[in-house]
Amino acid sequence: MAHSAPRIATIDGIAEDLSALIGADLIDLKDAADELTFVVRRDSIVSVMTRLRDEAQYQQLMEIAGVDYLDRPERFEVVYHLLSVTRNHRIRIKLSTDEDMPVPSVTGIWPVAGWLEREVFDMYGVIFSGNTDLRRILTDYGFRGHPQRKDFPLTGHVELRYSEEEKRVVYEPVQLAQDFRSFDFLSPWEGAQYVLPGDEKAPQAPGAPSPVPAAPPPPPPSPTAPVTTPKVTEKPEHTGAGEAANTASKKRSPAVRKGSASAGGAKSAAGTSRDAVPSASDKPKRTRKPKTEDKA
Repeated sequence: MAHSAPRIATIDGIAEDLSALIGADLIDLKDAADELTFVVRRDSIVSVMTRLRDEAQYQQLMEIAGVDYLDRPERFEVVYHLLSVTRNHRIRIKLSTDEDMPVPSVTGIWPVAGWLEREVFDMYGVIFSGNTDLRRILTDYGFRGHPQRKDFPLTGHVELRYSEEEKRVVYEPVQLAQDFRSFDFLSPWEGAQYVLPGDEKAPQAPGAPSPVPAAPPPPPPSPTAPVTTPKVTEKPEHTGAGEAANTASKKRSPAVRKGSASAGGAKSAAGTSRDAVPSASDKPKRTRKPKTEDKA
């Protein structure tokens, strides 16, 4: 049967060999999706783990997890995951316990089990005898209860906040305010008897309640007076920047004045070099007398 977990080796007869190795401490064997699960006695967990490490070559303890079955007399299951590096194979070991019966610690076999057992203790309250440092590891100091238990309230028992008066984080009983919630308990198929925000924009369906009329549109802006004199810049000095800018635009830069003077001098020199020949344009023009109306 195909499985989405990482591929492991399939060893023929491994279930029978491990069952014979565990012996009378074996309670049940489950083989599903190429994964072997051995349910063993709680008091024999240390000896079973020692045999699996030394004789079956399961060198590494990968994980310890907890499961809560609230309807069972022994409600908690402690699950161990073992890996054989030399055989490329994984197995799962399970045992059952309750709130009062301690589970023997396997820290003498795998020291890494110290933190893993602390996680199970913190989340489920399972006690591990022989663990010299069995204290909470995930929750805060003074936390009450075990969050992964099925009977633990989802809201918790206390809530924390920062107190401006005490200048520190304080714990207080959980208070769920319902002031901002409004429940009408109406049928969702019949619809509410009021208009929800945004529904006033939708077309009204037959038989639906009349929507709240929308607010009137704002008045149009008042027309401004027409401009009689258009603003144009027909001359260079009409810059539109004021009288000071207009005056400055009339002034020429020194370079422009120098260029104009040199051009004028050259023109005058060229004029004196020619012979003074009178032309038709040099003749004086005769002025015309204005016409007078004939007297009657």
